[in-house]
Amino acid sequence: MSTETQTKPHTMDHALLARLTGGLGDRKTVEKLCQDFGQLYSEFLPDVFHSETNLSIEVGYLGHASGLMSELIAGLGDHYALADTSLRNWSPNFVMACGNGFIITLMENLLGALPEFIAPPVARPLSAIELDLAVMVFERIANVLRSGVNAPGGFEPISERPHNASQRPQPAKDHVDEFGALIKLSITLGKITSDFALIIPQKALLKTRVTMPKSKGQTSRIRKEWAEQLAEQVRKSQVTLEARIFLQSLRLDTISRLAPGDVIPFMDKGDVTVNVSANGKELYSCDFGRAGERYTVRVKSTHSSDDELLRHLMK
Repeated sequence: MSTETQTKPHTMDHALLARLTGGLGDRKTVEKLCQDFGQLYSEFLPDVFHSETNLSIEVGYLGHASGLMSELIAGLGDHYALADTSLRNWSPNFVMACGNGFIITLMENLLGALPEFIAPPVARPLSAIELDLAVMVFERIANVLRSGVNAPGGFEPISERPHNASQRPQPAKDHVDEFGALIKLSITLGKITSDFALIIPQKALLKTRVTMPKSKGQTSRIRKEWAEQLAEQVRKSQVTLEARIFLQSLRLDTISRLAPGDVIPFMDKGDVTVNVSANGKELYSCDFGRAGERYTVRVKSTHSSDDELLRHLMK
């Protein structure tokens, strides 16, 4: 045998290895388990939302898909919020996804908009405040899962902060992708239908026994608690403010000759008025001033009601 002859080590097929080690199931088994999750959410998630928000939603099972976890997540598209989640003694790494349309519509409802006047939301990424609301939505989705799977110990699901799908970080170079199942469900609030999904590693799914929890008949601690949580999330959210001061008008030929060191006076000759805005929305009229070494503005009046300002900043 020639010394130049090299023998490459044989690599076992990824799918075959996963099947042999319990990480990939047969079609019928996976399909049945996904249907069980669909039934769990169809029956119990509407009760959870109604008891805590007084809002009625409908949930329906849309089907499932099987494949590598990263491909299933990417296949959802950009207009989803995602939350990486773990549940001790069940799965260390499953993903919850919710269509942005549901979060946007839920925000409108909680801010007091009448359902019949809520238009289908524009497909867009969620704002920071909407992602705060997504935290609470994912908590409810995760708690329904916890109540229906055989995870001993009674541990709570642990989720990372939700993020827009377009902002999902890339996996580490040494990350080994595993096979998973995507369980997709519709969720309807008022006239608006969106969807949400679970992407579960099949290694955890195949060991799962889904049971329908008994209703504890808990009612109203409800809408007030949810509203308080939302308000707290809003108070913690950061909003970037912009201040605009009108300068004295100049001829175009004068502007074209301006050089470093030239001075342009403010338009106002007395107290200088500053317009403060956020997200393109005028919020306040202010006086320009100074406190110590920092320039400041003092609020004189608001341009809109509190509710109108809050509704705009949510977007």
